[in-house]
Amino acid sequence: MPAVPTPAQRAARSATQRAVLLRLAAAVGMQTAAVLSIGLFADLGIPGTSGLRFVLAAALLVAIFRPRIRGRSRDEWIGIVLYGVAMAAMNLLLFLAIDRIPIGIATTIEFLGPCLVALLASRRLFEGLLAVVAFLGVALIAGLGGPLDPLGIVFAASGAVCFGLYALLAARVGKSDGGLPSVALSVVVAAILTLPFSVPAAPRASLGQWGILLLAAAIGTALAFTADTFAGRLTSARVIGVLFAFDPVVGTIIGALVLGQALTLPALAGIALVVAAGAGIVWLAGRRTAEA
Repeated sequence: MPAVPTPAQRAARSATQRAVLLRLAAAVGMQTAAVLSIGLFADLGIPGTSGLRFVLAAALLVAIFRPRIRGRSRDEWIGIVLYGVAMAAMNLLLFLAIDRIPIGIATTIEFLGPCLVALLASRRLFEGLLAVVAFLGVALIAGLGGPLDPLGIVFAASGAVCFGLYALLAARVGKSDGGLPSVALSVVVAAILTLPFSVPAAPRASLGQWGILLLAAAIGTALAFTADTFAGRLTSARVIGVLFAFDPVVGTIIGALVLGQALTLPALAGIALVVAAGAGIVWLAGRRTAEA
């Protein structure tokens, strides 16, 4: 007869399930916004497109959450600034990568950062094995060969480092007292860092392009980063690291549907592995007590 889950176990499992849904929403927002942004690269430049998105997203989040400046501790400000730096670098490097290599492959390589976080933070052998399964899945999604732009690979690999830092900070900022207002300030930091690119690009944007930028900023930056922070509040950096596997899965699917990058059989097998690993992480989270 199966054991009845304790209230703490049910609460942990419920929290992780909500984190899964939030992380999926963030992945869909990020990857859809990335595809929308590709069409702006020629006119606004890659750094300019990234910077303008952050400016618009910062304005949206500040208007919604009205974050306070005073009364924050030194450690809190360090987390906010580092989170903003990770956001800015991760987004810019992803854009530079997807300009040269397919979006599914770029997001797969970037996922190596959060996957490494999950592996290093894992305290149980089986959970570590699930992270390895997720890694194998995204490796299959990337495909089994073919010519790739070396510089695009370098950009994506550099983005993986920033993505790993982002995964760690999503949990840290999410669990801090500042919460979502702190996320708004982190996006402001990212917008300030990218001003040298966004200011020259702004006069070149047409009215229609401003509309695309606003949509991309809303779903790919404001919504996605808010959802990631909520997910970080609900679960650990280790679990969040594995749930970032949604990004290469969604990126591969959107790349196939919108950009005509056909799904191969290895890619489909990779999607199945990633989904299975994510389901395993959700199930195992319910077996830990709230204190653990």
